[in-house]
Amino acid sequence: MEAVCEQVCGHDEEGRETEVAMLWPIQEALEKQTLQIGASACGATAVVDMLKALGVDVAPEEADRCVQTRLRRNESLLPDYLLSRSEAGATHTQLIAGAEEASKEEVMGRFFHFHPRRRVKLVSWLARWIRKGAVPIATMNMQLVVPDGEEVPDAWHHQLIFGVAPNAVFMTNPLDVVSEAEVHQRLCSESVLLIRREDVLQRLTPDCSLSSLSESQSDPRWKALDVEGQVKKMVAEEELKEHQPKLTHVMIPAAYSSGITLFALRHSELAQELLSSPELPLL
Repeated sequence: MEAVCEQVCGHDEEGRETEVAMLWPIQEALEKQTLQIGASACGATAVVDMLKALGVDVAPEEADRCVQTRLRRNESLLPDYLLSRSEAGATHTQLIAGAEEASKEEVMGRFFHFHPRRRVKLVSWLARWIRKGAVPIATMNMQLVVPDGEEVPDAWHHQLIFGVAPNAVFMTNPLDVVSEAEVHQRLCSESVLLIRREDVLQRLTPDCSLSSLSESQSDPRWKALDVEGQVKKMVAEEELKEHQPKLTHVMIPAAYSSGITLFALRHSELAQELLSSPELPLL
């Protein structure tokens, strides 16, 4: 990453300093970042680092309690397991409420939707807010833009953005630098989640009522996505020979919305500016 930083944080061909906005230098981010504090707790982990960047120290356990991280119910039968997967972790709403509670209302957050696609230059937009003192947390669908040959991740992810440079976004948990285009694609996602074939089939029992996947859910998206039909198709495919193509995943609704939450100290001009800013315009 140091080599990347030298490349993007240096000067352009005419000797001008390139557009860079950093909360922390990379070495400081390496020292300050919080590693994942628990299962499905990437949101609470990002909140700990965000509060740290705003000068508010909160214990990871307290942040996790305030964010109210939801866990996967791995021992449940399929319908309840899928429901737990659709909401495991936290939404941006939980991050904002959790940050407010953990900071004793010293900190506020404002979420900006990136789906449907918005007319925005991501790095320029982030740089402007970071220079004003805002701290961004990205909520991304990591199942998009998967490199060839790599396994599809099994979750969305919240990450603190501690800096940007031309075509580069710097994040913690894990400490990483990702291209602007890649981050932008993950920020522009429908609220859906892919569940691996083996995770579905191993929780399917003969007395399992698949109709509940469509009938008893309050969210109409379960029926619209025909989750019941997808599972039935997957079961039927077990009769196929090995070389025949099979569904690799079932798509279910997700509780999360893709986008960026900008945080600031509540009693500041920046907080008022965030609250009064319009949503990003649609493309």
